[in-house]
Amino acid sequence: MPFFQVKGHSIPCRAILFDKDGTLLHFMALWGGWAEYVLKYMEERLGLMGAGFTLPTEKVLGTKHDVSGRVSGYDVRGPLAMGTVEETTGLLAWQLYAAGMPWNEAIVQVNQITKNAMYEVRQRKPAFPMPGLEDFLRKCSLASVKMAVVTSDQTSGALEQLEWMGLRSYFTVIIGRDQVGNGKPHPEMTETACGLLGVKPEETVVIGDSNGDMQMAKQAGAALAVGLLTDEGDTSHLTDADVVISDYNELDVHR
Repeated sequence: MPFFQVKGHSIPCRAILFDKDGTLLHFMALWGGWAEYVLKYMEERLGLMGAGFTLPTEKVLGTKHDVSGRVSGYDVRGPLAMGTVEETTGLLAWQLYAAGMPWNEAIVQVNQITKNAMYEVRQRKPAFPMPGLEDFLRKCSLASVKMAVVTSDQTSGALEQLEWMGLRSYFTVIIGRDQVGNGKPHPEMTETACGLLGVKPEETVVIGDSNGDMQMAKQAGAALAVGLLTDEGDTSHLTDADVVISDYNELDVHR
């Protein structure tokens, strides 16, 4: 049986489940440009209607902006970080509806804007592994630890981005929000991934960058919930983590 080691914890571990955004890949590199594109074109559509956002721009998706107004960061507790595709679409469509657009048309407009934003992202393929990740994945593979991705993104997007990074082959199972009835922090993603991997939740470690990941792990009965810091050392949003790390160099797996 492989053993997972981190900060004084050494536990039997047959599988590790990873969140994707902010856990496997740099969040801002991928989603910062996407958010900037979406907010820009939403403002343009609203302006044509003689309106604007119903709240400060940074509150629409949970973004942070520099003095020039460009997206420079994100709220780890916000919708950009934690929301599903459906939730994000609803938030944006509400802005158009509040400005007077019929709801069905608002949904169509938002879907087109977000589709165009993703097209722009695909031209650059800005998916970069988190520090120490690739070495850690190799260790897990050598120790015969099974690995899966559990993400609030769509499965197709997760597969595409893992391919961009050359990491797809490490993961036996990819579970996106479209494969389950209940998203995080509900335990269904963990339970589904464990079922497909042929392991029990209590033999599994969950690694993520949001408290939704930690709550999902706890509700499923995972052996350990590991929080990965992505916001300047602030651990306050990972209240349900068993242990918090800064990067993958703090982890080890061995037989």
